[in-house]
Amino acid sequence: MTTAAAGAPPAADRPAPPAWQPRFLLLALVWGLSFLFIDIAAEVLAPLQVAFGRMATGLLPLAVILLLRRGRLPRSPRVWLHLTVAALLLNVVPFTLFGHAATAIPSALSGICNAATPLFAVVFSLLLLRDERPTRMRVAGLATGFAGVLVVFGVWRGFAGADTAGMLLAVGATVCYGIGTPYVRRHLTGTGHTTLEMATAQLLAGTAVLAVVTPLFTDAPARLPWEVLAAVTALGALGTGLAYVLQYAVIAAAGATVAATVTYVIPVVAIAAGVLLLGESLTWNEPVGAAVVVVGAALSHGLPRRRTAPGAAGAAPAGQSSRSASSAAARSSG
Repeated sequence: MTTAAAGAPPAADRPAPPAWQPRFLLLALVWGLSFLFIDIAAEVLAPLQVAFGRMATGLLPLAVILLLRRGRLPRSPRVWLHLTVAALLLNVVPFTLFGHAATAIPSALSGICNAATPLFAVVFSLLLLRDERPTRMRVAGLATGFAGVLVVFGVWRGFAGADTAGMLLAVGATVCYGIGTPYVRRHLTGTGHTTLEMATAQLLAGTAVLAVVTPLFTDAPARLPWEVLAAVTALGALGTGLAYVLQYAVIAAAGATVAATVTYVIPVVAIAAGVLLLGESLTWNEPVGAAVVVVGAALSHGLPRRRTAPGAAGAAPAGQSSRSASSAAARSSG
């Protein structure tokens, strides 16, 4: 017969853990709506300006949280060099590419292309990380997923037109995510810093790069409507700041396995938002191909089997367990 620990309240009197389902749904909603916000912002702003705006507004809430928790930024020049490369691969370049894609394809289609992110994460992890090994399930999943990408492209119609160019830009963004995944794992794990500190530092590095590059290659917009400002702010403050808090709350309450499945809900939200809110239309092969991509990603990626505490190495949410959690938090999906 066991007895309760001294001073510990009986199990019946302990407060129930907060429900993770509302946070999970809100996280999927925030990330799924990112493509709609990009589409709105790209109507007025250049892609580099969209990327800079979302990076800067994403940095602010994380910096405030870091300050309140009395965190510290890295001091090592080597770490900052790797953080800058990570910011280019996981933030600056893909955010800019999605901004360009928004001028050529519907936001729903960008969300569909983003579903291929876990596929490229697996491919480049297998190529660049020694401890990653191909298995029959992974190979089958990759084949299934990339077949789904071809269905999304509608290869039987040929490769031509703005839609194909826009989809290639969106897929290029997911390739950047895939390369950044093993890069961060290889060079930025075991630094002794928390995920919040690393995520904030990565956004700071990326924002600094864009603060220099954006004025050199773009002109100030002639007008800046409130809806564009709201869209850019939502991209950063919600898609990165709020998403960070939500993501780790889900991991803490339900485990990394459950948190990872949010990746497969994002395309559904993106499609619904584009069709219902922006009046976009899709051909039958695009949502069908998206479903095939999601199935392939789930098979090839392999979700973590054990519950992982937030902040632990390898606790990368959003279905990307081989990326460090810090970089996953610093990148909003899309």
